[in-house]
Amino acid sequence: MVLDGKKGVHLDGSLIGTVSRLEVLEGPTGRRVRSEAERARIVAESLLPGAQVSEVARKHGATRWQIYDWRRRFRQRGALPSRESPATSFAPLVVEERLAGSIAITPRWI
Repeated sequence: MVLDGKKGVHLDGSLIGTVSRLEVLEGPTGRRVRSEAERARIVAESLLPGAQVSEVARKHGATRWQIYDWRRRFRQRGALPSRESPATSFAPLVVEERLAGSIAITPRWI
């Protein structure tokens, strides 16, 4: 690497040769600024049954860790329910006696 005295930048090349052309690329830096609504839509899509966070992230040009972070932030603000699953409801168990004295267990679904 050579330090160019005129611009104060490092240029790749040998000490013997000169740089005849330097191309400056402009455009987006890769960082996107997403609105709250857009983040909410992406998070909602990632929470659909059967959805894979990595696929949703790839589709929207994000990383899965961004989506996990957005989920956490929405939960902290109360916009999403907590990760804890709601109370599990069990089917009541009914024990009936059979004729021969054996016991049959029959679940009754709600």
